[in-house]
Amino acid sequence: MKALFAPWRIEYIKMEKPDGCVFCTLPEENNDEKNLILKRGKHAFVIMNNYPYNPGHVMVVPFRHVGNWESLKDEEVIEINMLVRLMIKAIKNTMNPEGFNMGVNMGRVAGAGIVDHVHVHIVPRWNGDTNFMPVLSDTKVIPQAIRETYNMLKEEIEKINESNEAL
Repeated sequence: MKALFAPWRIEYIKMEKPDGCVFCTLPEENNDEKNLILKRGKHAFVIMNNYPYNPGHVMVVPFRHVGNWESLKDEEVIEINMLVRLMIKAIKNTMNPEGFNMGVNMGRVAGAGIVDHVHVHIVPRWNGDTNFMPVLSDTKVIPQAIRETYNMLKEEIEKINESNEAL
């Protein structure tokens, strides 16, 4: 079995967690740019991962606080999947990834950092995006500032929406 080491994530693991659910409190603040919220639907929203594995790492999250995929309502599942499709298109159009990792981590043992609020990760991938830096220097290179990525994706989402191509 091969192991993928991500030692740069220890900062997130050790950081003091805020009171309440971040996926509930951030949308309530109605400050989408500050909170890196890219798109709001009726039942779900898209938010940048503030601790990304790669540039363009986003999450699609239901507004309703629910911890398990099977507890989602049909309209939530449909909208989440439509937002996933929108984000794949926006990321492809702006970042030209060679692939994607997508998934849901349910439960702490499955890797869920936020256990009680289910969400879908979308991580763009490029050939060679994992290199020697994490192994030799305990450093993960993120080659683009998160605000720059946010602005680029936000603009692309608006273009897609204007053309009526997606949600």
